[in-house]
Amino acid sequence: MRTARLGGLVLACTGVAFLCGCSNQELQIMNRTQQTRIADLESELQTKILLLEQRDRQLATAAEEENIEVEQLKGQVAALKEDLESKKTMISSMQERLLSTGGQLPVELTSKLEELAGKYHMISYDADRGVLKFESDLTFQKGSDQVTSSAIGGVKSLCTILNSAEAEKFDVIIAGHTDDIPVLRPETRAKHPTNWHLSAHRAISVLNIMAANNVAPKRLSVRGFGEFRPVEENKPNKGGSAKNRRVEIYIVPQGM
Repeated sequence: MRTARLGGLVLACTGVAFLCGCSNQELQIMNRTQQTRIADLESELQTKILLLEQRDRQLATAAEEENIEVEQLKGQVAALKEDLESKKTMISSMQERLLSTGGQLPVELTSKLEELAGKYHMISYDADRGVLKFESDLTFQKGSDQVTSSAIGGVKSLCTILNSAEAEKFDVIIAGHTDDIPVLRPETRAKHPTNWHLSAHRAISVLNIMAANNVAPKRLSVRGFGEFRPVEENKPNKGGSAKNRRVEIYIVPQGM
């Protein structure tokens, strides 16, 4: 397998799937139902995050004032953190099932992706799993949604494949991911208030390159997962992980 580094862009290509005898239409209905549940959970998660931040501030104030509510607030903070971890695990599990409902891509398309991996040193392709990976932090500047010039070349080459006869009947899902380091710099927060915003904005930047290179807009969609679907454990104390800062692109049957 040929490997190389480009920066935070992980291309996961997933083909047609028929799970447990389900038809493509039935699978689409199942996915839409699951997507709705995931959206509800993510909304609940964001609410709990805001509540936890509020309780942390209250706890800090109470500790400074030696307030008798300190222990009560500590209990609330601990319960909120436990609930957050539970929801993150549930969302991650549901997303994994949702975005892994496929098998290998058609042989002709797989051959083109293998050829792409052989041409670009920054790309690795796992034919068994149908995953094409662009790695490292070179895809975006820190805290930015602007794609670097070196990454643009790889995306353009992918667009050529997506516009080929072998891929024209597939849609493209672009999913942004971050590590768990919060967005703190005021100039960054002005454009990307949270990691969810940053991950979605990065996915949109990749989408814009694809649209500009003649991939039909009706085939393209984006998702922003923020920090909630890591591929490896982030370092303690919001230390993050380079592998978690990525964009994944899924090639799926039309209408998924």
